[in-house]
Amino acid sequence: MALKATIYKAELNIANMDTHQYGDYQLTMALHPSETIERLMVRILAFARYADDALEFTKDLFETDEPALWQKDLTGQLEKWIEVGCPDEDKVKKASARCSQVAVIAYGAAVAEWYKRSSKLKTLKNVEVWQLSEATTTAIQALCERTMQLQLNVMDGEWTLIGEHGQAEIEWVKLQ
Repeated sequence: MALKATIYKAELNIANMDTHQYGDYQLTMALHPSETIERLMVRILAFARYADDALEFTKDLFETDEPALWQKDLTGQLEKWIEVGCPDEDKVKKASARCSQVAVIAYGAAVAEWYKRSSKLKTLKNVEVWQLSEATTTAIQALCERTMQLQLNVMDGEWTLIGEHGQAEIEWVKLQ
């Protein structure tokens, strides 16, 4: 019998004073049996970076042709494609031809080597690559619960994610 996904819910309140974006989002995510809590929490941060009511979590690990998140317009055309981790550069290149905005939220010890080898990515104009520090991904895991209430504060470029049992400073590095 195959293992089933575990459902996580998060109430995410964003107060971004830098861009004057404020919103409350009810997020429901499936944790794939092969997925880690670290990756689940990175997906929440990816949502927060590009927060929009039309942004959706996809089947992702269940469906390999899909990113972690995407946003479609009212006609069903893809607008945003957001990958999490160190994806195959051909998949990202294909997405960049289909969408106006593509983003990769990379994390983990292998990011530097992955980015160094990803020469195709560097030629794509509509692709952003962000890296989360290992200290960030370690800290955000401590905030994870099956049902979470999270507050994200952004001011002067500093991100702080606050949960019921602590907080984490979010360190972003823009690679591209």
